[in-house]
Amino acid sequence: MKINDIVEIKIEKLVFGGEGLGYLNDFAIFVPMSVPGDVLSIKLISLNKNYGRGLIEKIILPSNDRLDNKKITFEDYSGCDFAMIKYDKQVLYKSEILKDILKRLGKISIENIPFEKSDDIYNYRNKVAEPFVKIKGKIHTGFYQKRTHDIFVADEYNLRSIYCNYIMNDLLEEMNKFKGTKREFKVYNDVNKSGLLKTCIVRNNSKGELLLVLVVDKESNLNRLKDFLLYFYKKHDNLKSIYISIKNKKDNVIFGEETYKIAGLDYIEENIMGINFKIYPDSFFQINRNQTIKLYNDAINLLGDYSDKNIIDAFSGTGTISMIMSLKAKKVYGIELVKSSVIAARKTVKDNNINNVEFIEARVEHVIDKIMNKDKIDYIVFDPPRKGIDYSVLESVCESNISKIVYISCNPSTLARDIKILIEKGYRLEYVKGYDMFPQTHHIEVLVLLVKGE
Repeated sequence: MKINDIVEIKIEKLVFGGEGLGYLNDFAIFVPMSVPGDVLSIKLISLNKNYGRGLIEKIILPSNDRLDNKKITFEDYSGCDFAMIKYDKQVLYKSEILKDILKRLGKISIENIPFEKSDDIYNYRNKVAEPFVKIKGKIHTGFYQKRTHDIFVADEYNLRSIYCNYIMNDLLEEMNKFKGTKREFKVYNDVNKSGLLKTCIVRNNSKGELLLVLVVDKESNLNRLKDFLLYFYKKHDNLKSIYISIKNKKDNVIFGEETYKIAGLDYIEENIMGINFKIYPDSFFQINRNQTIKLYNDAINLLGDYSDKNIIDAFSGTGTISMIMSLKAKKVYGIELVKSSVIAARKTVKDNNINNVEFIEARVEHVIDKIMNKDKIDYIVFDPPRKGIDYSVLESVCESNISKIVYISCNPSTLARDIKILIEKGYRLEYVKGYDMFPQTHHIEVLVLLVKGE
């Protein structure tokens, strides 16, 4: 077996990350865009001591769970790595992947894990961020090919909300009216480090109101772009805010070092469970609103009666869960590192006349001990980024008298690691449920409840 060999393989299962797993003489081969039951002709692209990777050349026999036996690439499915799978089976496979990760990394065996389907399996994303690319003189937005900085343009953009779709299509149409003229907009070229337009970001709320951000390379030559954006703002009544973000650093962060408003409001608002939340360009807010409401309802219900309880909401984002809990809780402390999210949360508290929530701008590991020493904390809600929770935080919580931990995770691997630590230190796992926040992709959201042992 060597790289570039064409071999036949049957896919046995899916693993976290979205790739199918098959075996050649007991040697593991991972194949993106494959489905369990597929019999495939693949080209080996990498080999090491323990496993290899291959790309589909041809589908010999499609799985019964596959939607289309002609499309075989990430690009064919508009950058959606589960879109080739029938939706009910997507959810089933995600549940099995979650079960496998918890057993393998957390040493937790659960026979059946419930999984909440999404009501909307297309056009559910209320935020999109797509790089600009110019092809034959025409400006497009697209997606990065896997493991590269190459951009491809999709035939369909089926995860964008209908509002994002409309505004982005019209933005590109208006920009391309200048094609071939002296006023033509230049797209940033990563090879020769020239050009202006880098990334287009659009956010919307459930009322269809939109916030637009254009990330650009330099502060020079912006006057014409500003004039264009003012024209575009006036053209669309539902476009409530436009920003420009100037990015000079060469890194993988989307936003630039300076972001400022060109037109309209500072933010758009979204209502979740009776509370209006302010969303700024870089504020964290869940992508799929309807699934978010289901998830947060379940998370809060796990706390039971918390009317006389003090609660920490760690990694609180724009304060969504904090403020929902504040309707019943005695006191809520929200801890968040992102400055703009904390600003938005504090404004939302004021606008909603909430007086029992305090938001602290800091790393969770830097302030959690101070909060627990200051006040008796009964429960804690964690909603960390993909890297999970710092060990020192878990240690502090375990040394406290916090009786319930609700943990919301977007990464089952770090969740399993953290649960294992908490169980070893005296907590027991009471509840696990998966949520399909991102249909057509491999991503999994998980809700768990841990209770301090007797």
